[in-house]
Amino acid sequence: MNKMQTYPDHPEPSPAKETNGLFSLSIWKIMGIGTIILFLYSSLRHFLFQSTAYDLGIYDQIIYLISQGSQPLSSFLGFHFLGDHGAIAIYPLALLYKIYPSVYWLFLVQAICLGSASGFTWKLARLAGLNQRLALAVAIAYLLYPEIFNINLFDFHPDVLAVPAIFGAILAAKQKKILWFIVAILWILACKAVLGLTVIAIGFWLIFFEQRRFLGMIAIALGITGFLLVTQIMIPFYSGQEAAGVSRYDYLGNSVLEVIFNTFLKPQLILGKLFSITTWVYLLEFSVAVLWWLNPQKFIALIPAIPTLLLNILSVDPMQRSLIYQYSLPALPFLFLVMIRTLAAEKPGLANSLWDLGNKFQKHTFSNFSHLFTIPNAKLPQWIVLWSSLIFLLWGDHTQVLGYFTRIDNWSATRNAVAEIQTQGGVLTDNRLAPHFTHRETIKLLNQVSPDFDLKEFDYVILNLRHPWPDTKDLGEKYVTQLKAKSNFKLSYQKDDVLVFKRI
Repeated sequence: MNKMQTYPDHPEPSPAKETNGLFSLSIWKIMGIGTIILFLYSSLRHFLFQSTAYDLGIYDQIIYLISQGSQPLSSFLGFHFLGDHGAIAIYPLALLYKIYPSVYWLFLVQAICLGSASGFTWKLARLAGLNQRLALAVAIAYLLYPEIFNINLFDFHPDVLAVPAIFGAILAAKQKKILWFIVAILWILACKAVLGLTVIAIGFWLIFFEQRRFLGMIAIALGITGFLLVTQIMIPFYSGQEAAGVSRYDYLGNSVLEVIFNTFLKPQLILGKLFSITTWVYLLEFSVAVLWWLNPQKFIALIPAIPTLLLNILSVDPMQRSLIYQYSLPALPFLFLVMIRTLAAEKPGLANSLWDLGNKFQKHTFSNFSHLFTIPNAKLPQWIVLWSSLIFLLWGDHTQVLGYFTRIDNWSATRNAVAEIQTQGGVLTDNRLAPHFTHRETIKLLNQVSPDFDLKEFDYVILNLRHPWPDTKDLGEKYVTQLKAKSNFKLSYQKDDVLVFKRI
């Protein structure tokens, strides 16, 4: 067999048939199907009372308050939401809540952001010279990347708003579209304070490795300015404390700047983490979905991903090294850029290395082993999708979806209990029920107050004792005992271990 080539032996479709505006008709279909599936899954999770206050409840509450002209003071956080991550990009979402206030807007926006990025992936692949079939396979591989599915199920986070913008910034830089590049960079910075580090790294990459010096200088200037303004002025002003997450690096310092400086000035503090088994496992999990299509010679495109990967590696919180959560998302576009550039080369990736290994076996044995390692050039798109599907089945958080249906035996009673909350009064509840009551100024979790207090800021307390949030199971039972003894609350609803207490 011939060596694996980038271009299958099939004629390319004519431009008239392939393109429909920015994207081809085929990729529009893939984007649409991906977006619909993501939206349905996240909506189902919420409908079955499996979403949580952190972070869906937080953002639903503040966006609702903004849409009502109120101050976006999160009762979960205890301060203005800009004091958390400085996510200014949340403000435009309030326009959707003005049309109709519903948390499902967030699921739709999240699904669109994650799904549309597959179109940018396809576009970058086409610009790199990949044919239509191979470019579509890369786009499908993106949608099958486990973290895309997992983070879509994990409530809502402003990180997802930045994903298509990061792809867009790469695309704009490649096409030398200065205005679109600036817009994309500004949007990335508006999504989360820590993304300023990614923008700075994009700038260095463009200057030193992509021959886009002017765009690189713009990125560095905007990245440094945005990062410092948000972390050193905005967040302390609104929260009175350091940026969220600094405590995860307390062995490096007590402030954002101290952590950054010590990372470079005191390498002895981080070497153990950089070369640990945990780090290698994390990097393997991060790359395994596209591992066969990566060539180390193309790893230079991962430079903008270094801040994200380094933050995750150095954190004391293992969640940052899990593909169940959102922490690796900013690095994902650059991983796929490596894949695209590898496939655009004559001898792409680890798959080709195995072809060479097969040749060596052939030379030293009587049997021809090369067919075991060779991917026929016309079958490459199918192999990419097949491998991505396998990794999706192994690393996707499907057990969470199955778990939804183990806790629906009192779903109807929970729905009726929610209907009991008829005013905008304060609500006290657990982490799973909270997102269903966030269109109000006061909503808190059981572990944020004490049942021994008079609870005068709350008009309702709603509990699901059969399927409680694990961390507050005992606390919920204690609340029931205390509330039954209080004269200013009465039990207004009880069925299937779901209880509603209402202030008299």
